[in-house]
Amino acid sequence: MPFNAGGAALAHLTPRPTQTLWGDNYLSFDSGSGGGTFAQQFLPEIYEKEVERYGNRTVSGFLKMVGAEMPLQSDQVIWSEQGRIHVAYDGIATANQVEILSNTGNTVTVPSGHLVQLHDTIIIAKAGVSAKCLVVAVAATNITVAPYATADLSAFTNSDNIKLFVYGTEYKKGSSGVAGSIDASFTQFSNRPIIMRDRYQVNGSDTAQIGWVEVTSENGAGGFLWYLKSEHEARLRFEDQMEMAMIEGEVAGGSFAGTGDFAVQGTEGLFAALGSRGLVYNNADFDAIGGNAAPTGGVAYNNNAGLAEFDTILQELDKQGAIEENMMFLDRGTSLSFDNMLAQQNAAFGGGTSYGVFNNEEDMALNLGFSGFRRGSYDFYKTDWKYLNDSTTRGLFADIEGVIIPAGTSTVYDQAMGKNISRPFLHVRYRKSEADDRKMKSWITGSVGGNYTSDADEMVVNFLTERCLCVQAANNFVLLKNTTA
Repeated sequence: MPFNAGGAALAHLTPRPTQTLWGDNYLSFDSGSGGGTFAQQFLPEIYEKEVERYGNRTVSGFLKMVGAEMPLQSDQVIWSEQGRIHVAYDGIATANQVEILSNTGNTVTVPSGHLVQLHDTIIIAKAGVSAKCLVVAVAATNITVAPYATADLSAFTNSDNIKLFVYGTEYKKGSSGVAGSIDASFTQFSNRPIIMRDRYQVNGSDTAQIGWVEVTSENGAGGFLWYLKSEHEARLRFEDQMEMAMIEGEVAGGSFAGTGDFAVQGTEGLFAALGSRGLVYNNADFDAIGGNAAPTGGVAYNNNAGLAEFDTILQELDKQGAIEENMMFLDRGTSLSFDNMLAQQNAAFGGGTSYGVFNNEEDMALNLGFSGFRRGSYDFYKTDWKYLNDSTTRGLFADIEGVIIPAGTSTVYDQAMGKNISRPFLHVRYRKSEADDRKMKSWITGSVGGNYTSDADEMVVNFLTERCLCVQAANNFVLLKNTTA
């Protein structure tokens, strides 16, 4: 009885006398039937080197450029910032509302706890109108004044946006006694470190399967890595998150629902600090051009509306610390808008590029980028911030366009070091004592490689840090936001 034809048929390759590809003498390494495994007669050609499709994938380095890292030994870091030395009240702010209680009786409402005293000479002003006055009576929430040049304050109404400041004092001849004294004001701020943890785990069997991959690391190192390549990337990811947590950190509010192991307090990051204590500029358009009508017998021209917009930031910096040197960390779009704004100052803008201007020579590649510039009394150094461009970080949202950070320092007494030191306005504090350094800890547990710390057939690489960010003098920082993103 003959065999069934289907049972006797065997899949096979037809050997050839020479090393030549034929339709029936090679194995395919793909996802089809019988493919995709190494259990074949011939091994496929495998590229050893990993393709760097995303370039340098890390986004950290920002805090290393603008700040410093210093130890602390407590659960909280507290610092004080000086207040203003002059007395002024702005009607724009609700807490410092200034109103005319009686414009005929020359009575002005001022905030409770105000610092205006008898015999102070003040200026009261609204849009287009001002009056210089002598303070003749002081109460808890109002003052009575005598205008120098007018009989009363009839030029002001209660609905006006009133502002005032003290510019001096005046006493009569032979008078005695001074009204009072003003203590130096200061504001106290604090922040708390957070504990960050991560781990990489590989079982014992996988560590015994040797597989090498040639890589180029983000820190510039190159070579071959075994199964610890994933551990290497876990470390890079954790180092990035150490910086991102300092930038994005948020303090847990009263509505925070974390309980048990999740009952944490959070920390104030850079963006949160600038949002509450810094200068926030929304929807910047620094390369905007405003058109001007043609004068009689002339031609129309464009003015640099973006530069005027940037000048509003400078005017606000004048009201704050007026720190001369500042660093700008920007996303790509905002960085290019600054380049366009500066290029518009070229006399040939709109009609070609002038050789010799901004080092653009006819025999060199055209350079349309700017790394720094000076405007008014301020120097600005511009750089791209990868964190705002990467599609897996803030570049995913595009709501933060950049930050302007002052290159200043504050001198404080460090209890741990026992001396006065200068610290950047932006710096990181990490927990450290003689017994433990929690700046960046890593340790290995498991049963692999001689680490017989448990009966688990695995190797676990643990990462831990405890740190917080101190944003001092935040009133000198500028956060550029895009509210339409």
